[in-house]
Amino acid sequence: MLKKIIHTDQSKTTIIIRLIVGAVFLSEGIQKFLFPALRGAGRFEKVGLPAPEFLGNFVGTFEILCGALILLGLLTRLASIPLIIIMLVAFTTTKSEVYLEKGFWEMMHGSRTDWSMLLGSIFLLIKGGGYWSVDNKLKNKG
Repeated sequence: MLKKIIHTDQSKTTIIIRLIVGAVFLSEGIQKFLFPALRGAGRFEKVGLPAPEFLGNFVGTFEILCGALILLGLLTRLASIPLIIIMLVAFTTTKSEVYLEKGFWEMMHGSRTDWSMLLGSIFLLIKGGGYWSVDNKLKNKG
């Protein structure tokens, strides 16, 4: 089972996607703790999610943990799954309202980073960590 999780191709360019996705999620997770009223519990409360204190900390923790794992290329495929879920929830809770109030193009403009993070995470789920990853080093040892 571990071999399937850490399996990766030998692409040397995957590190670019890993650095982008990992750094953004790590940064966003840290900000949920540094600025909870703006980025964490306060934001979750504003969009009407239940238990905003819990959810802010829960999501922030996953963003930090999974972002760090992706930066290292360790358990890359596994780490991408919670991030995909986070992005899908973000779309449905924040972007649907923008679509209804301001239209399609305003929603698309406001969600450009969300799309990038979602698609980057899906890419990593499919491809793995790439050549320069801990996953690749572990795979080659086994």
